[in-house]
Amino acid sequence: MAVVGAVRDAVGRGLKRWRAAALPIVHCALSAGLAWVVATLVIGHQHPFFAPIAAVVCLGVSLGQRLRRVGELVVGVSVGVGVGDALISWIGSGPWQIALVVALAMSAAVLLDGGSVIALQAGSSAVLVATLLPPSAGGGFDRMIDALTGGLVGLAVAALLPANPMTVAQRQAKALTGTLSSALRNIAEAITGQDAVKAAGVLAELRTSQTAIDDYKAALQTGSEIAKIAPIRWRSKDELRRYHTAAGPVDYAIRNTRVLARRTMAALKAEEQIPDGVAQVLMAYADAVDCLRAELEKGQTAQRTREAVRDAARQLTARRLGGDGFSSKVVLAQIRSIAVDLLQATGLNRSEAVEALPPLSPPAGSADPAAASEPARGREDRPGRTQRP
Repeated sequence: MAVVGAVRDAVGRGLKRWRAAALPIVHCALSAGLAWVVATLVIGHQHPFFAPIAAVVCLGVSLGQRLRRVGELVVGVSVGVGVGDALISWIGSGPWQIALVVALAMSAAVLLDGGSVIALQAGSSAVLVATLLPPSAGGGFDRMIDALTGGLVGLAVAALLPANPMTVAQRQAKALTGTLSSALRNIAEAITGQDAVKAAGVLAELRTSQTAIDDYKAALQTGSEIAKIAPIRWRSKDELRRYHTAAGPVDYAIRNTRVLARRTMAALKAEEQIPDGVAQVLMAYADAVDCLRAELEKGQTAQRTREAVRDAARQLTARRLGGDGFSSKVVLAQIRSIAVDLLQATGLNRSEAVEALPPLSPPAGSADPAAASEPARGREDRPGRTQRP
């Protein structure tokens, strides 16, 4: 039964990966066939093998950086053909000549641009010139045309049958904000239960969160490219801008939450007294993160998220919390830093986010405890950015 379950899980993961790559696979298959048709029937090449290859390389199984790959293909083929034609006609063809031509072509490509595709295409084109096509047979120029044809056909297919950029962005944003809100809730539960082991578990999970962050940023890049090349997706640009605005601050919030988890674990192990209100504030932050995700998905201004973060910060301030140890004080500082990050994710800049938070203590000379819950005006209150743990 255990083997059957493992096989079922493996098949499920494979199907999930296939569903994520299904549209790019369709793009590649359709583009390869169309590129061959265009190169043979329209341009008149008898054996345009490089056109379908270029279409597949251009599109790949990922949706990102397609415009760049088309440029790299054409430049890489041009460099490889140029170097190959120049040298092979002079030094002849053979093992050492092939090695020399490939080394020089790839070196020239790297000097021109650091992209991986351009160097690989330069090397492969040089090999083809040195082995299959005589330098003076005109095959090199035809191959450059094939590369451009395949790339353009691939872009046309991607533009006419585009993925929904919002679906890509929302899927990754949901995973990332889910990681953040779950971590905040689990830290709150660890504090409530005085459970250092649970805090350690949160820390371990957050240390593996970089993949989710990278996937989110890659999804935004992909979505922006789709919105750029696909006319029917041009209206998505404004909605994607909100996701771009939230990307950096959410990344910082996760980093600060990682530090928070580490200091919480240290405080619980040292039996330091963490103020009672901290857990409630963290739960409120988690709710605010969920609210941010919902407002992003609906294309709304994140006003409710902004108010939720400010209300949570007021709770912390109104309780006049302190802490009796180093780790407890760092926990409090991290909570402030996370609040700044979340406010920036709603569209505020750093100065506006800091100003929107209430001070930790009443202004000097004020006897009114309620003054502590009002936002500071003109006061420099900048929680320090912590180092990555």
